[in-house]
Amino acid sequence: MRCLWVTMADPEPRHNGQYVYSGGLIDSLAAAGSHVEVLGLSRSEGARADGARSSKVVWWLPEDSPHSRWGSLASTLPNIAYRCRTSGMRRMLAKLLRRDDWDGIVFDGISAGWALPAVLDHYAGRRDRPRLIYVSHNHEGSLRSQIAESQPLFLKRQAVRLDALKVSRLERELVDAVDFVTAITQEDLALYRREAMDKPMDVLTPGYCGRRVGERRLSAALPRRAVIVGSYDWIAKRMNLAEFVAVADPLFAEAGAELQAVGSGDEAFLEQLRRQCLATHFTGTVPDIAPYLDQARIAIVPERSGGGFKLKVLEYVFNRVPVFALAGSFAGVPLRHNESAMLFSDHAALAHGVLEAIDDVDRLNRLQERAWAACANRFDWPSRGRQIVSAIANP
Repeated sequence: MRCLWVTMADPEPRHNGQYVYSGGLIDSLAAAGSHVEVLGLSRSEGARADGARSSKVVWWLPEDSPHSRWGSLASTLPNIAYRCRTSGMRRMLAKLLRRDDWDGIVFDGISAGWALPAVLDHYAGRRDRPRLIYVSHNHEGSLRSQIAESQPLFLKRQAVRLDALKVSRLERELVDAVDFVTAITQEDLALYRREAMDKPMDVLTPGYCGRRVGERRLSAALPRRAVIVGSYDWIAKRMNLAEFVAVADPLFAEAGAELQAVGSGDEAFLEQLRRQCLATHFTGTVPDIAPYLDQARIAIVPERSGGGFKLKVLEYVFNRVPVFALAGSFAGVPLRHNESAMLFSDHAALAHGVLEAIDDVDRLNRLQERAWAACANRFDWPSRGRQIVSAIANP
């Protein structure tokens, strides 16, 4: 089987959920026996060169700079897709399509939607069109609308609303055009089915191949510290972090506890938060999150907007850090309130809940052990590759 995989960029290094998901799916598809050729932008921090090859994967990585996000205001494409539609990406796509030897073409996320018109034009009126698959990372229409409405500044809210409308239109075009749609959670699948009842679809949750701590006992010897792991490059992630820290930091300071935000983000944004906080430490980019998880009693998921599957929840669970989160902030993981996780209605309740539990190590150990047991056998990558092979091979 030969598969053309159109994605945003080289997923290495995999420092956020989007890259972890894309990279894991590409690896698992190749491991399932497919020959995969990946088209995406190169990244300055990546080690692969354009044309890099392994036994089952070829990487086509134009070295174009992404288009300016402001340019999308004059485009029918949303920002995330417009930025990827560079001259190098378009030339390479045309070259790859001319080979006419594909069994399947995968649009990996809404960012790959720029390629849809070229693919449809190339195969217009032909009976030998390969199977087209849309691998969604979220139900983008509902997610982007939610983010737009949470913007506090009027002009910015209007700009994000406009982009959300473009996202919704492109998402509908992808769903209508392809032969198969995958959703990252059951909740997203239900939203897609509501819009396209007859379209073949399935859930394709991420796998997990990170560190698994076989046994861990939290104790009073650990710092009285809670950790938030994430990549704060996306506006929704920055908003969630800033809103939670504004509520939680004074409470943590008063209680003599620490809050640690671990992950990459614009340095100006992180520095602004540092100036405002007493009990919160912002690490910026780190080479490995494991040492930070090892020194935390609790892991927090504070996302008020941008829900869906959270790969960091699996990091927390398999590193045996109990999860405290906003209700509805993640999906696709079988954690239950007051059994294998603690869920709260708002940021204030979440911060108070963390501080109330942070010294109850027996309770924290029960939570992390039950979370591990609930997730232990559910998140293997190889089965995900087989799902995609089946979607391509079985019309």
